[in-house]
Parts: sequence; C-alpha cells; structure tokens
Amino acid sequence: MDLRKLKTLIDLVSDSNVSELEITEAEGKVRIVKGGGAMVHTYSQPVYQQMQQPQASQAPVAAAPLAPVAVAEEVPSGHTVKSPMVGTFYRSSSPGAKAFVEIGSVVKEGETICIIEAMKILNEIEADKSGTISKILCENGQAVEYGQPLFIIE
Repeated sequence: MDLRKLKTLIDLVSDSNVSELEITEAEGKVRIVKGGGAMVHTYSQPVYQQMQQPQASQAPVAAAPLAPVAVAEEVPSGHTVKSPMVGTFYRSSSPGAKAFVEIGSVVKEGETICIIEAMKILNEIEADKSGTISKILCENGQAVEYGQPLFIIE
C-alpha cells in the first residue's frame, strides 16, 4: 500500500467517528486505531516481505495461506450462516453461560444462535434456516468479518 493511500486512510479515520479501521490488500494488512489523541497503524504483513517471496526460503511461507482457502471451499456441505457484520463472535449471552447452540443442536428459523458484538452493541444473530447445526466455524471471542461463515446447518 503506498504512503499516499495510507495517509488518506489515516485522515479519514481521524476526521470521522470511526475508532478502528482494518484493511487487507495484496500488499499487506493495515490496521488504524484512533485513541486518546494518538493514532497507531501497523503492518502485520509488511510490503518488504512480499518483495522477498521469490527466494526459495520464502516460498513455503507464501504457500501456507493457500491451505485454508482450499478448506473453506470444502466446508459448505449444507446451508452456511454468514456474519451480517464485522465484530466479535460469542457463542453465549455472557461469559460462563451455556452456548446458544452446539454441534448437533436442532434450530428453527429465527432462533438465536450466537451474538456478534459490534461497537459495544450485542447483536443477536438468528438462524435463517431450520435444521441441525453440523459445524461451528468460529471460536468464542474471535473477530469476524462481514460475510464470514459462522455455522453450517444441514
């Protein structure tokens, strides 16, 4: 990501009510967090690493991210419930409480199956199809993206 684009993103975050922004592109990943008066931005995959990928020692590292993509293509054997928003995935209403659903749970359309916390608001996510939960694709407390698969219902 070039510096002009990064500066534009930082300016947009500082001039808006957004407190955190994370963008992933081919060149790397950028996370901008607005707090107290200081803004922090980090690259979790710096651009210089991608320039070194043609080297033999870096080739296995570049191939590693391809494995999860192949797994993700195999997962949808039933109906996939996807995240309607970016936030934090929770399987229960509070820490220590029983999970809304487990693998093998029978759910009805409209029944709450998890919570996604976004901007300090707890949003109940409902099953959009009746059936049996065959897979839970997220861990409790995991950050999720818009459209990310959460459950498989068969």
